[in-house]
Amino acid sequence: MKVTILDDWFDTLRTLPCFARLAGHEVTVWNDHTDDLDVLASRLADTEVLVLIRERTAVRAPLLERLPKLKLISQRSVYPHIDIEACTRRGVIVSSDQHAGTPSYAAAELTFGLILAAMRQIPQQMAALRAGRWQIGVGHTLRDKTLGIYGWGRIGRAVADYGKAFGMNVLVWAREASRQRAQADGFAVAGSKQAFFESCDVLSLHMRLVDATRRIVTAEDLARMRPSSLLVNTSRAGLIEPGALVAALRAGRPGMAAVDVYENEPLTDVADPLLQLDNVVCTPHIGYVTRDEYEIQFADIFDQVVAYARGQPINVVNPQVLRQA
Repeated sequence: MKVTILDDWFDTLRTLPCFARLAGHEVTVWNDHTDDLDVLASRLADTEVLVLIRERTAVRAPLLERLPKLKLISQRSVYPHIDIEACTRRGVIVSSDQHAGTPSYAAAELTFGLILAAMRQIPQQMAALRAGRWQIGVGHTLRDKTLGIYGWGRIGRAVADYGKAFGMNVLVWAREASRQRAQADGFAVAGSKQAFFESCDVLSLHMRLVDATRRIVTAEDLARMRPSSLLVNTSRAGLIEPGALVAALRAGRPGMAAVDVYENEPLTDVADPLLQLDNVVCTPHIGYVTRDEYEIQFADIFDQVVAYARGQPINVVNPQVLRQA
């Protein structure tokens, strides 16, 4: 089959052991990013199988209508960037392993790395040292601080465990069912959302972006945080009310933020307010970007391609297509 992989920016996938699973297929890999519909339609004109790297490229009806040969989209995790209804109408199978029970340890590790970087001002101290200045401020120790986990899922649980290892007091807020799971796992739960935002020294967001969670963090929530506290978002920018984080940081509550996700990605505008604030540590959505995580994810993604080629598609999110065949 003709397989196309988009957005492999550093040409990493060819170097992974799991890439051998595509042996026998005609594979084209694109190392740049484009949102141009005409360019994408041209590149994918003969594609039968499209492999996506997370949400880097959106696949909507206008593009699908120009891809008559496309039969399968293979990816991993959630799929808000794919028009599932349009895929179903056109007979395109979407296979996306939800990896139940398997957290992204890469994302959890980055989250805690950002916590350390922000609380100890590591990027700012490095920049100052390179500029010839010796120490520019005093940071914060994590031990005995309260680490808030908003959303109790696989990654949030992993971050909570890291916090315990650092001697932090973990406090959880989430939906009722998730709060019950957190308590069953031995973690403390806040009495209310208001108390949660008021109590945390570090507050980290760990929710999927769906209709129920979009803008779930409001300006009012952020205003309850302390001037010394840190807000961390390695999940999705849409969890926070648009503009609220920048306004809150300028107002001094919270006093710091560490961010890996943005409303518009890739973010290349150096004038973006988050990149201009001295009390923010920013990274370019690299939570899952490690060779180890890629091997785990693309072993699943390529297995989905192989299964389709054998006539036995797996992890199908639009099974109506199978009934149409």
